[in-house]
Amino acid sequence: MRSACISVKLGIRERLSPSCGSNMLSCWLSRLCRGFSTPTGRITHLSRGSLSRTLVLSSQRRIPEFSSFVARTNTCGELRSSHLGQEVTLCGWIQYRRQNIFLVLRDFHGLVQVVIPQEESAAAVRKILCEAPVESVVRVSGTVISRPPGQENPKTEALRLQYRYLDLRSFQMQYNLRLRSQMVMKMREYLCNLHGFVDIETPTLFKRTPGGAKEFVIPSREPGKFYCLPQSPQQFKQLLMVGGLDRYFQVARCYRDEGSRPDRQPEFTQIDIEMSFVDQTGIQRLIEGLLQYSWPSDKDPVVVPFPSLTFAEALASYGTDKPDTRFGMKIIDISDVLRNTEVGFLQDALSKPQGTVKAICISEGTKYLKRKDLESIRKFAADHFNQEVLPVFPKASRNWNSPVAQSILEEQRSGLIRLMEIREDDVVLLTAGEHKKACSVLGKLRLECADLLEARGLVLRDPTLFSFLWVVDFPLFLPKEENPGELESAHHPFTAPHPSDIQLLYTEPEKVRSQHYDLVLNGSEIGGGSIRIHDAELQRYILATLLKEDVKLLSHLLQALDFGAPPHGGIALGLDRLICLVTGAPSIRDVIAFPKSFKGHDLMSNAPDSLPPEELKPYHIQVSWPANSEAEKSSLNQPYCPES
Repeated sequence: MRSACISVKLGIRERLSPSCGSNMLSCWLSRLCRGFSTPTGRITHLSRGSLSRTLVLSSQRRIPEFSSFVARTNTCGELRSSHLGQEVTLCGWIQYRRQNIFLVLRDFHGLVQVVIPQEESAAAVRKILCEAPVESVVRVSGTVISRPPGQENPKTEALRLQYRYLDLRSFQMQYNLRLRSQMVMKMREYLCNLHGFVDIETPTLFKRTPGGAKEFVIPSREPGKFYCLPQSPQQFKQLLMVGGLDRYFQVARCYRDEGSRPDRQPEFTQIDIEMSFVDQTGIQRLIEGLLQYSWPSDKDPVVVPFPSLTFAEALASYGTDKPDTRFGMKIIDISDVLRNTEVGFLQDALSKPQGTVKAICISEGTKYLKRKDLESIRKFAADHFNQEVLPVFPKASRNWNSPVAQSILEEQRSGLIRLMEIREDDVVLLTAGEHKKACSVLGKLRLECADLLEARGLVLRDPTLFSFLWVVDFPLFLPKEENPGELESAHHPFTAPHPSDIQLLYTEPEKVRSQHYDLVLNGSEIGGGSIRIHDAELQRYILATLLKEDVKLLSHLLQALDFGAPPHGGIALGLDRLICLVTGAPSIRDVIAFPKSFKGHDLMSNAPDSLPPEELKPYHIQVSWPANSEAEKSSLNQPYCPES
């Protein structure tokens, strides 16, 4: 077959029977599909394909046996953004055709939109596709490309969430949820059967916990008394260690009253773990073995042990405590090279106690970045960090340098080139200021530049690569934003201080490191844990003296520690975020069966919902409506409209 062009719609794909021949039913199903396609539609171009690629297409292959030993490389329902640039061959039935511009091809797995080529050279192909009756069987080959900007389907995620029971029929949702189930099953097997962990459920109705994220409040029938939904089972799992259970595990539901993000939900699931008589290394080896054991067989094997960086090293090299280590572009301290510079803002920065000059090198930046990109980068740094960023072109053939950059280069060109290993067409982004602030702005720009370069066709972050990293030695405390003279826990108040820093608790607590550790995957934090405080007096001192918390809220925990607690520690893996990264889904909402929307709403059932005053009366509460919310008061009688 000669080349054709197809357009892939990501999202709702009804699984249709190949024998379905009714024109009316076909038309209804095609309208249904058009109504529920997803926001990130994808277009694909097909050119002449080789059948030698039928058996092995790529590492992103979901269920290889569906296309083995046959003339296709993929099914119609499985193409995703991960297939962009790949040559594919599809077989199926023509479901419908629109204005001789595109047709929809259907097989047992789903639907794909085929754009009919309009070029004169493809006249024969166009004639065949335009004249073929509906339900004709065709085969098309070509290369997957993305849908042109502006042609994405609007409001599709809201529709997917409103009609989630239909969305769940799609191939991708079925794959995501089944993979999630398989990984959880393997985790249970590894922890409980191979390593003696006990699967224990902990309460959902609890009380307020000092510090941490906002909690959901649940009214009780006792006047003025409320439950809180737990942010995590932290206190319960520590109490289980005091109770002698030794090894605890739970697939735990957790709740935080925070805004949703692509990698966060108000309710989420974590693999919660606690062990007695363990140290940091023991927890790390356990988790590495757990992931290695439960890792999907269609992915490259997990290689252990995972590399490790201290918090200080991660900040200095990547500008963040959750670095994406799949690509370079590390931050370099060039203070010594520019120590004697006469450039004003550099002199000012280096004259201060914590002043530094930092830089990142964008390989072949002049080939891929335009002047407007560099201006956008500088504006971003100024708007979000109040920080000056200067682009420098040490070896560029074009004279792109500003007068300031030229004066820098005349003085220290050779030293800068040598230290940063700069090559022809590289771009250097340079900033100066306090160490943490300078690193943070370059860390953010490092990711922004990666996005820009990949948008221009340069692949920096291999989507098939899973780069794990431990980050350790976090600070135990941070200054409060609203009152920098006071301290708050960097993570939670039960984290043990680093053994080497115990004495600093009583003299310089702001310098104390913690026994906290984070697990990072491809720039996302997927787990965090710590060795806990098991001494009641030390826990009481940190709560009351350093954090100025009301110890009465935690009297039950302090009393339990007084009765003799073993040294213990643990970790929680964010299951939703982990599965999201493993499947390559754009959001954790794509790996949860019934997620909340970006605003925290259930668009299918219209939760949260209003309650009439008579149902609130037993809980001794009433709603105080804002002055301008008359519409809200009558919402019980209004039809539901999904959010956009």
